[in-house]
Amino acid sequence: MTRTPAHILIRAGALKMQQDKEHFLNLKNPPARLTADEAAWFVGSSPHDIPMLVNAGLLKTLGHPPANGPKYFATVELGELRRNSKWLAKASDAIVSYWQNKNSCKVFAAESHCAH
Repeated sequence: MTRTPAHILIRAGALKMQQDKEHFLNLKNPPARLTADEAAWFVGSSPHDIPMLVNAGLLKTLGHPPANGPKYFATVELGELRRNSKWLAKASDAIVSYWQNKNSCKVFAAESHCAH
């Protein structure tokens, strides 16, 4: 049995994700509730940004999902948010702030302002 190199599998996964994104964004009528990945695509963000936006209070999940469970978002609310330039600016600022804090923690790991 031959094994496929990891970098080829990663590339194939990224290609599949891109194809899924293009298919989703071309839907005439998206579903009423979206997964975290779909929500990210819908508002023009990256899937890894969604937890940051939820934690910052800028996105609200549907229902009361468990911490380690899948999260869903209302398409109607996301549609309103993506047309709101003030919300888009807040979301962008929250993402930048998150990464600035995370990166400063790499440099100043011993300082108390960093969450481990």
